[in-house]
Amino acid sequence: MKPIRIHSRRLWAAVAVLGLGAALTAPATALGAPTAEDDRHHQPKPNPQVIAKAEPDECFAGVGLPYPAGPPCASGQAKVNQGYLWGMTRAGENLWFGTGANVNCLTSGRQLGSNEPVLNDDWVCEYQESQVVKTNPQLPGYLGDHRMPRFYSYDTKAKQLTEKTALVTGAAKEHSDRLRSTTGIRAAGSFGGVALLGGPAIGKSINLFAFDTDTGTFLGSRNFPEFGNIRHFTVAGDALYAGVGVGANGSLRGHVLRWVGSKTDPFNFQIVGNLPAQAADITVHDGRIAVSTWPGSDGELSSAADEPAPPSKLAAVWTSPVLAKGAPGLTPEDADSWQQVWDVSAYEPDPVVAAGYGLGGLVSYRGYLYWGTMHVPLKATRQHLLAYPPATDEARQATIQNTQRAISIYRGKRLGERAEKVELLYGAAELPAYDPAANGGAGAWAKVSTGQTPLYGSSGFGNPYLNYTWKMAVAGGRLYVGTMDWSYLAKELSQEAAAMSGLSVEAAAEALSAPSLAAAADDDPALPEPVYGGDLLVFESASEPAKVVSDSGVGNYLNYGIRNMVTDGATLYLGMANPMNLRADPTDDVPEGGWELIRYDTRGR
Repeated sequence: MKPIRIHSRRLWAAVAVLGLGAALTAPATALGAPTAEDDRHHQPKPNPQVIAKAEPDECFAGVGLPYPAGPPCASGQAKVNQGYLWGMTRAGENLWFGTGANVNCLTSGRQLGSNEPVLNDDWVCEYQESQVVKTNPQLPGYLGDHRMPRFYSYDTKAKQLTEKTALVTGAAKEHSDRLRSTTGIRAAGSFGGVALLGGPAIGKSINLFAFDTDTGTFLGSRNFPEFGNIRHFTVAGDALYAGVGVGANGSLRGHVLRWVGSKTDPFNFQIVGNLPAQAADITVHDGRIAVSTWPGSDGELSSAADEPAPPSKLAAVWTSPVLAKGAPGLTPEDADSWQQVWDVSAYEPDPVVAAGYGLGGLVSYRGYLYWGTMHVPLKATRQHLLAYPPATDEARQATIQNTQRAISIYRGKRLGERAEKVELLYGAAELPAYDPAANGGAGAWAKVSTGQTPLYGSSGFGNPYLNYTWKMAVAGGRLYVGTMDWSYLAKELSQEAAAMSGLSVEAAAEALSAPSLAAAADDDPALPEPVYGGDLLVFESASEPAKVVSDSGVGNYLNYGIRNMVTDGATLYLGMANPMNLRADPTDDVPEGGWELIRYDTRGR
């Protein structure tokens, strides 16, 4: 087990380290595999076991071209679209999970407005040039890389993976059509012999699919037009709850749902919580349900300087009424009795950047509620360019430079009470904020105090490339944190930054490789080399800092994140996110792309 890196690391350094600049005007080539001598790419101890892995599912012959038959591919090359093991739940000895295809393409298309194809040796996003859009011209270009998600179960005792997709596609046409219109199986939960899996549908609704966890049979599906996104479930007491969003991508508001269904009526829910923003993660803490929120899509955020995002729309932590009061668990009468106990304005001094935050994983551990932030790369940059259009190239570079954030980690106890205590564990004492009145109204960036001193270390657990706190889970008496590391994607981000800012690619790369105004004052000015792959970290107690379990994708540096974690006592099951859809050749010296299911026995450390 390695201690956290404590040297200062600069955000966006991958641009400089990878030698990006003028060469970015041409398609980037693959990043080389780490060598055995490269001690930056650490392997976790003990070695976790990959127990299931996505396989190639399509052949690719070039952007905009028809897809050859296969695989196996007589022409073109193999492609693995299913990149995310997205929603996952455990029912007894069986794991149930669903996938998401080409999610990085869908995210860049929706959040950053990307529609021009991207092609390199690792991945392709065809966007508006794809055969999907050409044969379905009613689809927006950012959905060009959409593919139908898939369902699986994994028997942890027999060590057997079973695909369940055919149970849905072979059922009535309404179920097959519903699955084909689902952008990914983002959420999963199980209770009472039923596994519920689903995600956002194309448009402004969600689709849910139900399976009998005792027999493995498919129970049916339903579209919910009143909801637009769903991310997580949790069991509290004797009930199953889920957090949802309303509107496209959940952008309008949120709810907490209680499942009151059964095997014969699997889609019966009650609204037991009303929230001003969509629910992200959900857990049980101190006799209440706690929810983190995400402020929705860019379309919901302000694009004008005089229309800041309302405080109620900021990413926040909310708690329910006490579960033991009144009827067992939560009921519809509790829907308007939730309390906001924290939001990102308590930390982030720039209001436009704050509006781009999301919150991700949260979990109860040894009397505290822990949570962390989420940052879509360049999302805050895009919003700032819209809110305060820079007049010069120098000002555009400053906007790019000062709108990047790595994750910050918090914990709190007695939330919502007079004796409430919230601590910043990893973060910054100062952050750059924009003052539009500075320089006689021309505006300027300045360092501003966050009002807090981190207890353990700097943002990103000392790694500035960590942008998502994707999931937290407790196993074997320890708290594990699964993150996303975007550094492997850096070769394309300079092009996106240039396109949205109007800068040359070289100027955008220079801005991205520079430390922020606040970080520039750190004692260690050196740019760090990126360590590719999502980081898995562990708090072994509530009285000491986190340690690194793996900082290189848990054995595959193309795994840029740990999207999901499910526990079984001291065993941790990791659902990995790996969108490198062109990495499908097992004979080369580069790992393969596509989702992975990893078993990690925490007792063997």
